[in-house]
Amino acid sequence: MPEKTFKLILGSQSPRRKELLAHLDIPFTIVTADLDEVSTHSLPDDVVRDLAIQKGQAVLTQCLKNDIVATPLVISSDTIVCLGDEIFNKPNDVDDARRILQTLSGKTHIVRTAVAYTCPDMEPYSFIVATEVTFDIIAPEILESYLKTGDSLDKAGAYGIQGPSLTFISSIKGSYSAVVGFPLSDVVTHLKKFIGDESKNWRERFIK
Repeated sequence: MPEKTFKLILGSQSPRRKELLAHLDIPFTIVTADLDEVSTHSLPDDVVRDLAIQKGQAVLTQCLKNDIVATPLVISSDTIVCLGDEIFNKPNDVDDARRILQTLSGKTHIVRTAVAYTCPDMEPYSFIVATEVTFDIIAPEILESYLKTGDSLDKAGAYGIQGPSLTFISSIKGSYSAVVGFPLSDVVTHLKKFIGDESKNWRERFIK
């Protein structure tokens, strides 16, 4: 019996996730679905996992409507920034971004990224990668300069580690790509586990 093949679907419009997934040298298609991104959970791990799975299920439904011939395997993810049990999502506006960054200033917080794999006739599979990020005390002029870039408005925690926020990031402990929103090494490890193929030819299970 031939091995099952998959059509890899990235359930995200994020250019950062697209760029990172492309490093795997596997053909993939981007499919997105409208989602409110609201979780009924309260604990950070439960929230981020729930949102990643919700995205995957919504995108899979969209794929099946589009009648994709091969079996779609959706990779979806969600990232949240946490200080203790307080969760910081994308800011509502510049004032909210300022409030978030002032709260995180001079402290170590946790960036949690959950990744989910969703496929027909298979139970959703998910994992979480947590990374510590430490901010310097952000001087007012540095903060205002950063806010003017607009970089804060579309990112959890009001900053992106690969952008101008580097001016106030002191250190990270853990996965850099997880803070970007897509923990690449872990994605590979868990993807091979999900499809049940640890061989050197595992990429051949994915078709255009």
